[in-house]
Amino acid sequence: MTPRRQCVLIKAPVVDYYRGLAIQTEAHDKVGAGVYDGALILLEHHPVITIGRGGGVENLCSGITGLRAAGIEVVHTDRGGNVTCHNPGQLVGYPVINLKQWREDVHWHVHALEEVLIRVLARLGLHAGRKAKYTGVWLDDEKIAAIGVSVRHWITGHGFALNMNNDLGLFRYIVPCGIREFGVTSLVTAGITADMPSIVQYLTEEFAVVYDCLLEA
Repeated sequence: MTPRRQCVLIKAPVVDYYRGLAIQTEAHDKVGAGVYDGALILLEHHPVITIGRGGGVENLCSGITGLRAAGIEVVHTDRGGNVTCHNPGQLVGYPVINLKQWREDVHWHVHALEEVLIRVLARLGLHAGRKAKYTGVWLDDEKIAAIGVSVRHWITGHGFALNMNNDLGLFRYIVPCGIREFGVTSLVTAGITADMPSIVQYLTEEFAVVYDCLLEA
């Protein structure tokens, strides 16, 4: 019988974006060294707007200087996708996994992340799904979870951001993911009042199922 893949769960408090990157780098080094097959990092970020490899400066509704003066960091990052926001109350997940232990297919990884989130939302009574041409997880025409990943030497980085009870007003500073025709939503906006520990529990359980791994703290 083939041993199940071994993953470690790393939980952090609300941190700035650069601290999140540092946690990912440390996990990447350990996964690359074979300490474990993967890691799932779960945390929240202080207010930040991130711009991916797909661009996004053109989708800022305010100048970078003005945003920083308002206490909103703006960071260029190496994940895929366009521009998005993070702030407290949004659950951010960074799966750092060696795809050679799963499947050397980035599209499979993105699809699996979507599946994890769809399953979590189903446990809350929400019928979420995918939308043609766009990554992420949607409730009708509003995105509730954004996804943007990176892959280096088949080891993944970055991941997803699930809007729970975060202030969606931050999104007024951007055109989220460069998508003008659709909006964003959150669990609270959808009428769901779930606490962070419960969502983390659901998410870790579904991640272990979808990625067929042992996930231990």
